[in-house]
Amino acid sequence: MNKKRRIDLNSDVGESFGAYKIGLDEEVIPHITSANIACGFHGGDPSVMRRTVSLAKRYGVEVGAHPGFPDLLGFGRRNLDATLEEIQDYILYQIGALQAFAAAQGLKLQHVKAHGALYNMAVANPSIWEVMMKTISTLDKELILVVLASSHRDSLIEMGRRYGVRIAFEAFPDRAYTREGTLVSRREKGAVLHDHEIVAQRALKMALEGKVIAMDGTEIELQADTLCVHGDNPSAVEMVKRIREGLITHGVEVLPMKHFV
Repeated sequence: MNKKRRIDLNSDVGESFGAYKIGLDEEVIPHITSANIACGFHGGDPSVMRRTVSLAKRYGVEVGAHPGFPDLLGFGRRNLDATLEEIQDYILYQIGALQAFAAAQGLKLQHVKAHGALYNMAVANPSIWEVMMKTISTLDKELILVVLASSHRDSLIEMGRRYGVRIAFEAFPDRAYTREGTLVSRREKGAVLHDHEIVAQRALKMALEGKVIAMDGTEIELQADTLCVHGDNPSAVEMVKRIREGLITHGVEVLPMKHFV
């Protein structure tokens, strides 16, 4: 490759709440470059938010808001029949909360990445992406919006330009894809991959070739700026280590998205 390839590694963290521990944040965060921190709606609580920001700061990991639907019982993975105005309020509320916890520790948020059903609904309905961009543009235009790397790339880039918001395109090496470039529903068998070697190879293909093999064997284009490894995956720690080692070994620079998006 003539051009130096750069990639960000992100993970969804801070999703524990009260007496309930979810994910492997302490083990995963040292190996990523960007942390998507739950903001109390689908997971997380004020104390968890504070501790997760502190943990990210300790390891030099950039922090971002991970807003979802107000659906603690369903972990934010159930579609909510909300208006665009309501979605805007949900996002504003959650980003603002995490901004406060970050500011209290001398940090600024790097990015915003929607969680679960809110993310998937935005993939199907770009008006939701637009609401997120509009909200971000009023809060802090330095914030980067993380979206699914898909066939809507050009229109999302143009939308981002209109609102003055940078876009980071995301791919999921530990998730199965449809031939249309969307994520296979978690309800389907094989939607989440657990084999370290397979996931690491998929990450390399995404970073070096901009491609992924869909569930039906189709090879699809997928230009990604950031790769997500799910922190609630039991294999997450070993997986993220293998991914990072593989990327660096093959000459891919692993660094926070704000440095190149």
